[in-house]
Amino acid sequence: MSLGYWLLNVRLESGYRYEDGRVSGTETEICHIRIENGKIAQIVTDAPPQTGNLPVLDARQLLMLPSFKEMHIHIDKTYYGGPWKAVKPFTSIFGRMEEERELLPRQLPTAQDRAEKMLDLMLGFGSTHIRTHCNIDPMIGLKNLEATMRALETFSGKISYEVVAFPQHGLLRSQVVDLARQAMRQGATFVGGVDPATVDENIEQSLQTIMDIAVEANAGIDVHIHDRDHLGMFTMQRLAALTEEAGWQGRVTVSHAFGFAGVPQGAVAELAERFAALGISITSTVPTGAVTMPIPLLHDKGVKVELGNDSITDHWSPLGIGDNLEKAGRLAEIYRYIDELPLSQALGFITGGRTPLNRDGQRVWPVVGDEASVVFVHASCSAEAVARRAKRQAVMYQGNIVSGTL
Repeated sequence: MSLGYWLLNVRLESGYRYEDGRVSGTETEICHIRIENGKIAQIVTDAPPQTGNLPVLDARQLLMLPSFKEMHIHIDKTYYGGPWKAVKPFTSIFGRMEEERELLPRQLPTAQDRAEKMLDLMLGFGSTHIRTHCNIDPMIGLKNLEATMRALETFSGKISYEVVAFPQHGLLRSQVVDLARQAMRQGATFVGGVDPATVDENIEQSLQTIMDIAVEANAGIDVHIHDRDHLGMFTMQRLAALTEEAGWQGRVTVSHAFGFAGVPQGAVAELAERFAALGISITSTVPTGAVTMPIPLLHDKGVKVELGNDSITDHWSPLGIGDNLEKAGRLAEIYRYIDELPLSQALGFITGGRTPLNRDGQRVWPVVGDEASVVFVHASCSAEAVARRAKRQAVMYQGNIVSGTL
């Protein structure tokens, strides 16, 4: 059907409604969209078009939104799809790593099947792009990567994806530098790392090695940095310096970036401006409790902040449902995005920055030529969809319905 058809009765946002100089609501209109070769070819806003011999789908006035991006997940090690199991209590990351020495080899026979179940879950919630981290370690070598790549292949034509070669036990600490290089030759698209200070115990060597592998493979970088306060800030400052030296602008992500939490706003703002200038993005799970990330300040300074679920019922956490719209709603709750404008703009945290309306209320999505990867939801506007975690009716990837029905 993606070769050419009409999508009738689609609800699109058309502008903001104002009261006393502030945004008080969102206006929508019913449109008709012609899809050709996986892209939006025509948008009609008046009477229904003459559809000719092209097939027709009726969206029944459902709201159409850009599909979501799950930017931090570990599909290679999960209990999802198997029996319920809560986690064993550990006091540090090192206890959890020790648990993996026995657990990961035992999980290998079910790794692909459970990864596929996770992909299906996230797709149903509207995520058509997945960035997954995949363990590269001495116990399993590249076997988790192989299982992950097979799982992703079964979703060919339904999602796009990125794979991070992730040395959970430390790139230097577990001596997997050569394995990481092999992983890049076998399908991984990003070089990962974890806490160059506390895990690898050598910030400079760890970051330089990550950068060296990325440059050799012409690949991106995505580093977990959980370290707090001065240690975390210093690590991120060094990563920024190496990014500039290597000319790797726009190709580096810091996952978690907890160093930004709890430090003076001036220090956050200074490093945030450097990240923005270098195109270094941050992926967050929108943590609650002891860690409160300054996401609004980072965003205001021009840092691209995207969201991910991280764990879905695995040995690190029994929590998580795989729904990025729920993550956007949580962000709205924590940072008091409770009026129409910030609620509607919060959608951009899970769509790669795409929102139907810009802050001035002009429609900027969809436009002719955009990829027809969309989500149809039971909501009147983006703000309601975020606030109410609207039900997803159907998910479309490159013009084809890949989950749900219309």
